[in-house]
Formats: sequence, C-alpha cells, structure tokens
Amino acid sequence: MADAADDRLRLLIERIERLEEEKKGIGDDIKDVYSEAKATGYDAKIIRQIVRLRKMKPDDRREMEAVLETYKNALGID
Repeated sequence: MADAADDRLRLLIERIERLEEEKKGIGDDIKDVYSEAKATGYDAKIIRQIVRLRKMKPDDRREMEAVLETYKNALGID
C-alpha cells in the first residue's frame, strides 16, 4: 500500500516539475514577444496594461476606469 502511495506522490511531483518547466518556457516566450514589440517601437509597459485590461470583464473595467477618473479629478490630474 505504501509503495502505491509513494509512486502516486512521485508521479504528482514529477508532473508538477514538468508543468513548472513549461510555465518557465512560456514566461520566456512572453518576454521575447514584449522585447520584439519594444524593438519595433511599441511601448511594452502600455502593451502590458492593454493585456491586463483585455483580461478584465467589461463591467469591472468600466468600474475601475470610473474610480480612476474620480481619483484623478480629486487630485487635479488632467
């Protein structure tokens, strides 16, 4: 029984290790794309913000933009 549990644990850990390695590879690929964008004249920081905004639900994005506008007005920005 312990051998089966040990094997299961080992397989789970190996799977996690493989996925972590894939995640690192994907992270490196994403960095390369941002570098490519920067090399062609785009602002990588703005692209990151756009990607973050596109992930948001439209209602959440509108709410965040409204709060941001309120804060900017209160501080006299723009």
